[in-house]
Amino acid sequence: MTKETPIIPSIMLVEDDLDLAEAIIVFFKQKNIKVVHYTDPTSALKNIESLEVEVVVTDLNLPQMTGVELMKNLRNNDCHLPVVIITASNDVEVACDAIAAGAYDFVIKPLKLPQLYIAVQRAMNLSKITADNTVLKRAVEVTRGANPEGMIGFSPAFKKTFELAKRVAKSNSTILISGESGTGKEIFAHAIHKWSNRKDKLFVAINCSAIPDNLLESELFGHAKGAFTGAYEEKIGLLEEAEGGTVFLDEIGDLNLQLQAKLLRVLQERKIKRIGENQMRNIDVRVITATHKDLKAEVIENKFREDLFFRLNVIPIRIPSLREREEDILPLAHYFLTKYNALNGTNIKDFTPEAKEFLLKNQWKGNVRELENTIERAIVLSPGPQVDIDSFLIFKEAEEKSSDPVQSEGAKNFFSFSFDDKFLSLEEVEKKYIQYVFKKNGGVRINTAKALGIDRKTLYRKLEGMINDQSSP
Repeated sequence: MTKETPIIPSIMLVEDDLDLAEAIIVFFKQKNIKVVHYTDPTSALKNIESLEVEVVVTDLNLPQMTGVELMKNLRNNDCHLPVVIITASNDVEVACDAIAAGAYDFVIKPLKLPQLYIAVQRAMNLSKITADNTVLKRAVEVTRGANPEGMIGFSPAFKKTFELAKRVAKSNSTILISGESGTGKEIFAHAIHKWSNRKDKLFVAINCSAIPDNLLESELFGHAKGAFTGAYEEKIGLLEEAEGGTVFLDEIGDLNLQLQAKLLRVLQERKIKRIGENQMRNIDVRVITATHKDLKAEVIENKFREDLFFRLNVIPIRIPSLREREEDILPLAHYFLTKYNALNGTNIKDFTPEAKEFLLKNQWKGNVRELENTIERAIVLSPGPQVDIDSFLIFKEAEEKSSDPVQSEGAKNFFSFSFDDKFLSLEEVEKKYIQYVFKKNGGVRINTAKALGIDRKTLYRKLEGMINDQSSP
């Protein structure tokens, strides 16, 4: 294991009094804080962008410009680092004016270094909180589609998809987004809505695999009062609710054939009928769908309507897997590092070379979602200023052990079965394993489906098949 290099905080000092500057540098070095010193503000402004400093400490009276003017120039250059001003004792009123102009704090000459140290520490805390808030705001905006330009991707595969999505966003055509689980299909749907002419209207998302079929129809189309048991009042469906906006139907491949027929009619006629009503209602919505399934194969197997597929596949957009965009792995990892530093109140600066190598070589079958979860866990586990490979391997080894059916007798989750000379088919093995996980989860279906990594409807279908098999003579 390589020895981690500690991250030393830094401040910029703009001071033309060389004796005072030297005293400040020596004092802060003892406090393990690096000081980057400039004697004139012009040089400081020129180099600020290339430096990684957290606080600016400046004398009020400087050649070329005052400390307040320096601060204003920093703000004009979009640099919002906290500024601590050093002022002479007879300039207190001027210093108060500097605070009003945006300075964080001031200290009075003759300078007491411990007092300056406290001011700098407080300013550093402010700098971190401001940076954390900026990262969290950006993360929320990207996830909700409010800031599509904040989506991270530098690889050719990502850029191609990004530009295609941006190009077709202004149209009203139906879009089918495909890609593996965890690639960010919903984020792209949000972005397309935000780039479109419908951006000021609602974006309504619904996961077709997360809602039982009997409830999904009501969610989409709405119902009249008394239409069925439990319909105590009328309900507006999501297709109506999103009038003028965008409806995103995630996991469209899990929609049953009956609802597929009704959705096809909506796309053809741009009208809906609530359950229990005869009245047709006009709607104006843009429909975006997404799936991780191969819908062409589903059509061949008669699991998905061919006519609906052609209606949905007007503009196909495929999101590349993370394996196809290796150039984006480290930028994404650093983004998640900053995000979860902010959420957890930690200050981990980087990854060790071994950790970066692990990130680049891992297969990431769960794509960006798996990468994000991995970084979050590593930040919680990491004891030092950098994420080491051990923070990844603790969970990797646990996952490898849990995926091995031949475990030690003391293992918490031990799955085994025996057979004579006859080998079991894969279907039989699957049934036995589902029964095992179902029993381990106390017969709770939603937890069983989550543990198996399948949607609830798929689990229900498999469990019903097992019951039917057992009841057959």
